[in-house]
Amino acid sequence: MAVLSKQPNEYLNRKEPTSTSHYAWFVVALLWVVALLNYMDRQMLSTMRPSMQADIVELQSATNFGYLMAIFLWIYGFMSPVSGIIADKLNRKWLIVASLFVWSGVTYAMGYANTFHQLYGLRAIMGVSEALYIPAGLSLITDYHSDKTRSLAIGVHMTGLYMGQALGGFGATIAAKFSWHLTFHWFGMIGIVYALVLLLFLKEKKERFKEANVRTNNTSVLKGLAVLFTNISFWIMLFYFAVPSLPGWGVKNWLPTLFANNLKIDMAEAGPLSTITIAASSFLGVIFGGILSDRWAQKNIRGRIYTSAIGLSLTIPALLLIGFGHSLPNVIGAAFCFGFGYGMFDANNMPILCQFVSSKYRATAYGLMNMAGVFAGAFITDILGKSTDAGNLGKSFALLSGIVLLALIIQLSFLKPKTADSLNS
Repeated sequence: MAVLSKQPNEYLNRKEPTSTSHYAWFVVALLWVVALLNYMDRQMLSTMRPSMQADIVELQSATNFGYLMAIFLWIYGFMSPVSGIIADKLNRKWLIVASLFVWSGVTYAMGYANTFHQLYGLRAIMGVSEALYIPAGLSLITDYHSDKTRSLAIGVHMTGLYMGQALGGFGATIAAKFSWHLTFHWFGMIGIVYALVLLLFLKEKKERFKEANVRTNNTSVLKGLAVLFTNISFWIMLFYFAVPSLPGWGVKNWLPTLFANNLKIDMAEAGPLSTITIAASSFLGVIFGGILSDRWAQKNIRGRIYTSAIGLSLTIPALLLIGFGHSLPNVIGAAFCFGFGYGMFDANNMPILCQFVSSKYRATAYGLMNMAGVFAGAFITDILGKSTDAGNLGKSFALLSGIVLLALIIQLSFLKPKTADSLNS
């Protein structure tokens, strides 16, 4: 107990490197594009339904469209812990390159789909391939960045996700001007070409890779899972990550529809308007949250947790306004507030995890967290699809604010780190 009580002071007084290597930021830049493609390829389907339903009649039902969006999330969720375990054992460069190549190929193939069942199967394959990226990508970034730049590095990477979400909103615009078939082809080819760029320039961290070879022989999967599941703080993080994912995925998959319904505008306009608003505000949120967290964490060991809590608190009134607002200023303002707050939350999940989980198990841990979050997202995607058919989408969004408040209370009450970075403990 005496050792633990000294850790916060040791943390505040320890010496850190004064700068981060140029290649560490180059890794963030390389993976920023992968993050963009990851969300762009999955997101654009949510805005292309009007163009596609003329050829695939099953998409005329919002419930069926919800099933199509949800199958990606269920598969993605089941694969997330598996991909985390793989990332903790293998060379993350090859895992990232293979993941990008496969999901881009799937995106390209979706342009040839003629039936709902073909789309359904391709979305399932995309769920497998895209799940392999996030745990590997985030653990690679945290290995390259010290505690002084970790939240900012993760935040910058997250802006790629938001930019991809915004560009995905233009899927409806491009599909309306050309065709949804060509839209999938073009977006897919971009990813296939970029996989070759990664092949040339992305590198695994040498020190970690040497350690990973030893761990592969000496650390079993069951032992790693046992370490995580006997860590009470990890269980709290699972809950804290999963609950905000309900509105997080709801906004990703159904906000364009809500904008179109509440503002009485065409989806070709609602798609870009909604996704750009969320992406722009989230972009600002992760940068602000990353800088604030890195600075606050140098003075207070709970600085990252407080920064995340501030962000999450902003999403609560935003959800109420998103749900019940019917004027352009109200809905846009609420969406901006939600995106900014969610960005602050997003930028700090992996850095907070680093305070509770050893570097040996971080990809596995984040994979499990991702699974919890995605399963919550799959659940809410189905619910919101049915809610849309019933004409209650706005009310359902507003109700989500209550459970976010619960997650916020639990986070502040029980997440109390003892160290800045658990490293290899």
